[in-house]
Formats: sequence, C-alpha cells, structure tokens
Amino acid sequence: MPPRINIPPVTRICLIVLLVQSVLSAAIRYRQWTANSEIVIPYLNLIPQLSLVYPWTFLTTTLVESNIFTLSIAGFTLYHGGRYLERAWSGRELAKFLLIVSLVPNALVFATTIFFFALTRNEGWTLMTIAGTIPIQISFLVAFSQLVPAHTVTLFRGILSLRVPRFPLLYIGLVTLLCLTPMLTAASFLLAIYGLIVSWTYLRFYKPVFPDLDASQPAHLRGDASETFAFAQFFPGPVRPLASSISDQVFNVLVAMRLCTPFSAADVSAARGDHHHHNFAQRGVPGSARAEAERRRALALKALDQRLHAATANAAARASNAPPPPAVVPPIPSATGPTVQSQPQAGAQKTMTVQGGGEMLGETSYNPDGDDHK
Repeated sequence: MPPRINIPPVTRICLIVLLVQSVLSAAIRYRQWTANSEIVIPYLNLIPQLSLVYPWTFLTTTLVESNIFTLSIAGFTLYHGGRYLERAWSGRELAKFLLIVSLVPNALVFATTIFFFALTRNEGWTLMTIAGTIPIQISFLVAFSQLVPAHTVTLFRGILSLRVPRFPLLYIGLVTLLCLTPMLTAASFLLAIYGLIVSWTYLRFYKPVFPDLDASQPAHLRGDASETFAFAQFFPGPVRPLASSISDQVFNVLVAMRLCTPFSAADVSAARGDHHHHNFAQRGVPGSARAEAERRRALALKALDQRLHAATANAAARASNAPPPPAVVPPIPSATGPTVQSQPQAGAQKTMTVQGGGEMLGETSYNPDGDDHK
C-alpha cells in the first residue's frame, strides 16, 4: 500500500485552487484562441483596465498560472514551502501571510501600471495581465531567511554555496531575465519586487511572534528586531552599507506616516539575546529555542561519540591486558575404569574482545556565525 501524503489543510486548499483555476484558464484560452488576438480573462486574472468590476481578481489572480512550466514551479513551491511554514507557524498564520503577500503586491502593481499609463499614455500598461504565484514564491524565500538565516545551501555538488538570505535577491535576478523573454511580462518583475518588500515588512514589524515552549516570552511581541533579518542582509557584503542606508531612510518615512512603529530597546535586547533579557526568546529567529536545541544536540552527539570512542578503547585495553587462561591439566587415567574427561564449568563466562576502531562515530557541528559573504 503506497504511503499517504500528509498535506496540511491551508496548503492543500491552495494547491487545489491553483490547479483548478489554472486548468480553467487554459480551457478558456483553448476555446477562444485565435492567431490574431491575445486572450484575456478579466474575471479570473487582474487586468487594470477590465477587472475593476471583478474585485475578487485582486486575490484569485495569484493562484493562476498560464503555462505548464510556471504551474509546475508554483505547485512545487506551495507543496514544500507551504507545508514547512504551516507546521512552523500554524494554518491560521500561514493563511494570513498568504492573504497579505497576495493581495497587497497585486494592488501595488495595479497602481503602478495606472501610474505608468498616466505618464506614457501607453494603453499596454492597463491591458497587462497581473497573475501568477511570484509574490508567494519570493515571500516564502523571505520567510525561510527569517527562520533559518544561518543555514547554507550547497548546489551543484559543492560548486556554489549560498546562505539562505541570498535567495530572494537571486530569485529577483532570475525573474528579471525571464521578463526579457515571452514567458514573463514586466508585471512579473513588479510582483517580485513588491512581494519582497511586503513580505519582509510584515515579518519584520507586524507578524505576531509564535511563543517558544522552552522560553518565557510575552504573548504581545510582534515583528523581528534582530540584525540577522535586517533588509541589508539580503544583499552581498559590499552593497550592504548602501542598502542599509536606503532602508533606514524608507523606515523613517514609514514611521513618520505612522505605518511602522520603531522597536523599543527591550525589543532589540530580546532579539540580540542579551543576558539582561534572558527571559525573552530571540526574536531574530522565531523558534530560536529550536536553533538552541539543535546546537545542544550537536554538542551532545559529539560528547557521545567521544565517550563511545573512549569506552571502545578501554575495552580493547582491558582485553589485551587480561591474564592468560589457566592451563588445562590432562586427567590421570584410572587403573580400574574409563577415562574421566573434564567438563567446562557452568558458571564460566566468555570474554568478548572489542577492537578499537580509532575513529568516532561521527561529528555534527552547528555554526550560526558562518561567512556572511557567501
């Protein structure tokens, strides 16, 4: 009997909606296809000039893909990323996150196309289809950058090694290249940019902190004040000071508009894990107790390996230094009866010699302070 695939409810619903809407879109395009016209579906996709009478398209258009290649990538992303985040955050938090990173970027791209139309009077901007899971995909990468900022992914058999916070910028570069081909439009590039900004802003300032069971943590904490999740961390080392300066200026504008609230000293101290605030979990890595448990588990494994190695060496040494067994004296033949053979004693114990291998079973290391330039 094949194993059952366990998909959490929110992720399962998103996958079903993605498949149904994408198949429906393909069927409509197939039935209405002509060689001389471009088919648009204003009641399913967001099209600035045509979709104002269909307000639900601001949300539904995110789970519509136009070809099998992008549909496969979207399904793969939702299946793996959705399952991971739903189990880490809960289904309610994932649903809220998906709603925000779908609705807000679509609305911002809608406003941007209207703005460019007002500047250029080019009607192509208002007839551009805004659709696809690009904002969800890049928002998942941003979420992983928050959850596991110290982890490194090795690609192509060790040729390329990148830390997780580098992937959002790499993804934007890939989308930019595909926008130069007929596969994606300029709307996809805008969706990637706004998806990065919106998802980071929500996780940085607004998302409630999921309480760690291993740490005493107030329930009202929101956002992530840690330096490991600063916006500049998405950029390589040489560009990081410039990115930090620009993000600080934008943050000051948002604070002045009362769209963001500055972090307090206690928030920053809690994020850094200062000893004066040891009762707070590090906000830089939601679930930081899991990271601490991972570090402790690595140290425990190392200590266990060392103890096993020492025990193996001691057993081998005791076996080599054990006294030789007593010589067996042959029985004296009896003159009147048969020979009596000596029998082994019932209480005798056999000694098992363990050869020392000279190597530990393995070593696990956890290095949260890896090279930032990777």
